Amino acid sequence: MESNNHTGCNPTENVVSPVLPYLLIIELLLGLPGNLMALYIFCRHLRSWRPNILFLFNLLLADFFLLLSMPFRIHAYLHSEIWEFGNVWCQINLFMLAVNRSASIGFMTAVAVHRYFKVVHPHNKINFISSRQAGWIAGFIWVVVILMRLPLLIEDHMITEEKYSFCRSFNSKNITFGVKLHYAIYIFEFFLPLLVLIFCSIRISCILRQRQLNKEKKVRQAINTVLVIVGVFILCFLPGVATGLTALFLKEKLQIHCEAYKVASQLFVLSIGFTYLNSALDPIIYCFSSSMFRNALKPSINRVGIVQLQLNRRSRSGLSNPRLRSRK
Repeated sequence: MESNNHTGCNPTENVVSPVLPYLLIIELLLGLPGNLMALYIFCRHLRSWRPNILFLFNLLLADFFLLLSMPFRIHAYLHSEIWEFGNVWCQINLFMLAVNRSASIGFMTAVAVHRYFKVVHPHNKINFISSRQAGWIAGFIWVVVILMRLPLLIEDHMITEEKYSFCRSFNSKNITFGVKLHYAIYIFEFFLPLLVLIFCSIRISCILRQRQLNKEKKVRQAINTVLVIVGVFILCFLPGVATGLTALFLKEKLQIHCEAYKVASQLFVLSIGFTYLNSALDPIIYCFSSSMFRNALKPSINRVGIVQLQLNRRSRSGLSNPRLRSRK
């Protein structure tokens, strides 16, 4: 769901558009190295592909859909949303962006539910599924996500005004079944997982108090994992849903709330930056969710720290050496 600034009562000048591309550039510069490091760790250091690790790896794959698509969106926002890459790549680009959002939500929820069963129902057979079975679950999530987002590869998203073309999720001038389906998925895929995540976090907290397990390291890690996922989920996806619903509500009453609709539309454009932020924050989820990932990450960080420490020592010894100072 993206704003359409060129119809009816929509704002003629977008106040937040100049801010958005630079926000996305920062997110890309933060997300790309973090996810590349995560990919290196998953492929090089992690030997045991347990269900939790497999869900996290698929979350990482979803982030790469976003990272591959963001440069084209940044280019468009830097040029007042003018799209110069053709209709086919517009369809593919919007599809990849939507797949990232849906798949990220799906695999975040899978990780949280997996932690929930580990703590609340430790003897449930779900806790003993094999890596192959977890792979089938991941495959099912991908199939559902791709099927939900197929309309983005079918609908025409190019909006041409005068000599310029714009690439947006759907042309609101032509409310087709695909448009309604897109809006329904956008809302449904937020609220249902949010309820699941809140339920998991509350139930885990209650079990911790009942069993007095607050001091056990593994259990504390479980609740921390779910809380981090809930925090990232709300931060990244709530602004877009809240401003989007507000804009849709006000759009039905443009004659009364025209100015309010303009503000809501502009805020929705800015909320895109929060939606894309998930790719930069997901490495935090990897660290909280997997001790294997943390253990593999520590040597890399330690190596960087050792190199910096050695450089600092050499620079200090050089300053304290009278021969070197005399040469200078």
